[in-house]
Amino acid sequence: MLYRHIRKAEFIERPNRFIARVRIDGRIEEVHVKNTGRCRELLAKGCTVYLEKSDNPARRTGYDLVAVEKVRNGKDNLLVNMDSQIPNATVEEWLRRGELFSADAVIKREYTYRASRFDFCIEDNGRISFLEVKGVTLEYDGVAFFPDAPTERGLKHINELIKAHREGFGAYVLFVIQMKDIYEFRPNDVTHKAFGDALRRAQLEGVELLAYDCIVTPESIAIDKPVRIITERYDELEKIIM
Repeated sequence: MLYRHIRKAEFIERPNRFIARVRIDGRIEEVHVKNTGRCRELLAKGCTVYLEKSDNPARRTGYDLVAVEKVRNGKDNLLVNMDSQIPNATVEEWLRRGELFSADAVIKREYTYRASRFDFCIEDNGRISFLEVKGVTLEYDGVAFFPDAPTERGLKHINELIKAHREGFGAYVLFVIQMKDIYEFRPNDVTHKAFGDALRRAQLEGVELLAYDCIVTPESIAIDKPVRIITERYDELEKIIM
């Protein structure tokens, strides 16, 4: 996926979930944040962020904040895409290249099943599968975690995927890790233990769990390599997250 009209800026503060103040071309400007998660470990005062200029002149904010250079102790900055709307579009590109299903698979977006609307419904070789996508921006020392905030909607999707699998449908959860330099993915039990429990239950039931990192530039993001998934509780997680 490609962005257009990307500008570099300095992050100043985030007064609420939707707005950030940045310094661009020597002036302070309010921009829209395309991620309502906490992102406290990403948006540190003075860090470098990347903005996409809006094509809508009627908007209150002229830019969307889409990526950030995460400052890491003893390491180079890590470029993280934090646009929560981009993973689904990126996954659709990936699916249509025949990466998970065949190149002839019929792919539908936003498909309603029971009480949930899954991100994708895929019909391939006579079988219907549902796929739910979760964007991941939280990492510590090469380990990615999800979620970064409680997600009742995500919990509901996991439980519905379990039901769908019991009824004979294919069922997948794909964690799109919006950065590189990741060697492992784990559920964030400190932030939302119920989600972690549901994910472990889904794995036991036969729901397929997938995690992939991404090649990220200020202007683009693309799914790249599979990442190992460890669902067991992580004893050191509370020290890291808290």
